[in-house]
Amino acid sequence: RELLPPWLVIVAGLTGIVLLCVSTKDVPITPLRTKYGIVLDAGPSRTILFIYQWTTTKANKTGVIRECSSCPVQGPGVSSYSDSPQKVGKSLEPCLNWAQEEIPAEQHSQTPLYLGATASMRQLNLTHPTLSDGLLAALTVALKSSPFDFQGAQILSSPDEEAFNWVAVNYVLGNFFKYDWRGQLVPSGKGMAGVLSMRGTSAHLTSKMEEGNQAPKEGVRLQLYGQTHNVYTHHCPCHGMDQLRRRLLSRLIQ
Repeated sequence: RELLPPWLVIVAGLTGIVLLCVSTKDVPITPLRTKYGIVLDAGPSRTILFIYQWTTTKANKTGVIRECSSCPVQGPGVSSYSDSPQKVGKSLEPCLNWAQEEIPAEQHSQTPLYLGATASMRQLNLTHPTLSDGLLAALTVALKSSPFDFQGAQILSSPDEEAFNWVAVNYVLGNFFKYDWRGQLVPSGKGMAGVLSMRGTSAHLTSKMEEGNQAPKEGVRLQLYGQTHNVYTHHCPCHGMDQLRRRLLSRLIQ
């Protein structure tokens, strides 16, 4: 074997000595700042307050979040207060006070707060739009009085609700991103799962439209983790849990 040239050994040795003699200084690492967000899921039978948190680390301009805690609101869903909208804000106070304890006080003014109402409020808006508007106004007043950064209270359309369900399922399954061997966030390379949600009177099948297929007008376009997803929901009326239960009972009786 060829030996290293003597001059190269000398240079390497001198370099090592110099590095040992040079004083070093520890560079402080700035800790990642934790942020919080609050979502009020106003469903048909009850409302639940969810607290999420994330850091400044992002995967292709989208935050990596996790649910840290939740608070079920006592009482029925918000649509049940249509005759007494002044009471709907009172029903939220215990959970809002709880959230103030869970989230550091210095973060309150920077914590976004959002309420999304679903099926029962959609139905109320169709049959009695004045009552639904009054409820949303009462909710807005109550949530604006909290120390959090109120972002709005609105009735979600059915396509939006199902699209959010699709996002939640695929997020939990890890289909959007993964951590590589360096600990960095990269696309997962997985396919996206379809989601079948069973309601009382209907079923909804939500899936991603394949590239090249023209997305229907009712579809929802999402930009997540550096990728674009066109999500479409196919509605199956009369195939909900209530109808399936009636069919099963009919078969059993026969």
